[in-house]
Amino acid sequence: MTWRRTLNVLRSCVRAGTVRRVVLTSSAAAVSSRPLEGDGHVLDEDSWSDVEFLRSTKTGAWAYPVSKVLLEKAACAFALEHGISLVTVCPVVTVGAAPAAKVNTSVPDILSLLSGDDARISKLEFIERVTGAIPMVHIDDLCRAELFLAEEKAASGRYNCGSVNTTVVGLARFLAAKYPQYNVKTDRYAGLTEKPRVCISSAKLVKEGFEYKYKNLDGIYGSVVEYGRALGILPY
Repeated sequence: MTWRRTLNVLRSCVRAGTVRRVVLTSSAAAVSSRPLEGDGHVLDEDSWSDVEFLRSTKTGAWAYPVSKVLLEKAACAFALEHGISLVTVCPVVTVGAAPAAKVNTSVPDILSLLSGDDARISKLEFIERVTGAIPMVHIDDLCRAELFLAEEKAASGRYNCGSVNTTVVGLARFLAAKYPQYNVKTDRYAGLTEKPRVCISSAKLVKEGFEYKYKNLDGIYGSVVEYGRALGILPY
């Protein structure tokens, strides 16, 4: 199991005696999978996915957020017991180019409104229903954040990592205006929520001194669209 492998790595760090800090990549799934009524919710690093709720409802890929919560808490308990400096990063939907000819990442999902892939569009809609938003971060910013937290002496605990909180409607409108050649059908999403019900906040990371390079949809999609074209997900 993943948590056992993680603890094995931490045990190796203890035995080595030379590791100054461990940066653990978790997921915003460990933050946002919880019952939330109404709008205007802000989820910070004190927010945890509700394991009992997920186990009782078993909705969608419920085991994934449960595993992320259990892994984080087990790693934190081990680090506290053995005096390890552990920082946990919880990235949201992560997109960007990768050195691979095929992708099994969030990129096809994020490009689905342009490609017209109905199965992927349904996945985006599911993310919004479960999370209350479509939160995104560029892979370059995630990597930079992890390096930043590895080196920042004051860093401790959990850090959410995401630069944009939007919705399927917001994405559709942006993409229809930015890339008219793909004929995004904005009226298809007319019945969906226009504004995010939930904001996954990265205020703690920014307060530490980190600055996102890709701060808006225009910045995120520029390189991702080019990557999708190179992979054949999108036509030129």
